[in-house]
Amino acid sequence: MARVALFADVQNIYYTARETFGCQVNYAALWRHAVGEDTVVAAYAYAIERHDPRQQQFQHALRDIGFTVRLKPFIQRRDGSAKGDWDVGITLDVFETSHEVDRVVLISGDGDFSELLARVQQRFGIKTDVYGVQALTANALRQAADRFVPIEGALLQNNRR
Repeated sequence: MARVALFADVQNIYYTARETFGCQVNYAALWRHAVGEDTVVAAYAYAIERHDPRQQQFQHALRDIGFTVRLKPFIQRRDGSAKGDWDVGITLDVFETSHEVDRVVLISGDGDFSELLARVQQRFGIKTDVYGVQALTANALRQAADRFVPIEGALLQNNRR
């Protein structure tokens, strides 16, 4: 069995799934799909803290699945969107964990992570998977990954489109 680490950019995936499909990601199904029979060494979900009961319930569900939930304060932009500024935190955790695993699973569509994937592949000789909403995942990120898995179908909850 391979050793795997998962890193979920919750804000990115939430907004891309909502915009594309009008629903949320089924994180339990995604976990099962991404992990299979492998051994999970680390699993982090990066989110923002809004002190909202529904968000807290969602974060609890992520913990029940097996994720360690990392939170940053809520930042409201003028356009109404929220930002958690987790890119550096995700990058550091991926880099610090890569020496312990055979495969990194990044759950995001953010093209800023393409260089990170190339670097950990080169430096640590590991495989990288990206799970993202195909229509809104940066081409550079899809190309940087050893494997791109579109979030669709059974990886979604209550798909309305």
